[in-house]
Amino acid sequence: RRLFFDTHALVCLLEQNGFTTQQSEVIVSALVKIMNTNLDMIYKDMVTKVQQEIALQQVMSHIGGVKKDMIILEKSEFSALRSENEKIKLELQQIKKEVMDEITKVCADNKLNLNLEKTRVKELHAQQDRALTQTDRKIDTEVADLKTMLETHKLDNIKYLAGSIFTCLTVALGFYRLWR
Repeated sequence: RRLFFDTHALVCLLEQNGFTTQQSEVIVSALVKIMNTNLDMIYKDMVTKVQQEIALQQVMSHIGGVKKDMIILEKSEFSALRSENEKIKLELQQIKKEVMDEITKVCADNKLNLNLEKTRVKELHAQQDRALTQTDRKIDTEVADLKTMLETHKLDNIKYLAGSIFTCLTVALGFYRLWR
């Protein structure tokens, strides 16, 4: 294995900073062991280029198989789904048409009922107007009859009053002649 730093330069640097040669070599030796252990761990998880190409070829063959399966599914199941979707669309259009027809029918029925109610109300108003007119006529007739009766009684009273006055005058003139 290649190391990516100069071990002798590190030993010299440690010696310059107060370590003995033996201590410096032990420290560098420990660092080299640690690095080798770490590299072994890293290399264990890594694959070689040949292994990577083999895995890539396997993945590509699986992708090709999946593409073939997708084409088959598209021709069979997707066409079935499309036809089912078309059936549902047609059913929805039919239901929409039925709902619109029902709404039109309900609107027409409501308009007819409203017109019938208007006619009934107008007829009721006409009947009330006729009844009111008849009542007015009866009242006018009764008032006219009362006025006629009042005039008749008035004339009778005037006749009786005039008769009473003439009777009193006659009696007074009779007494006047008798006294004279």
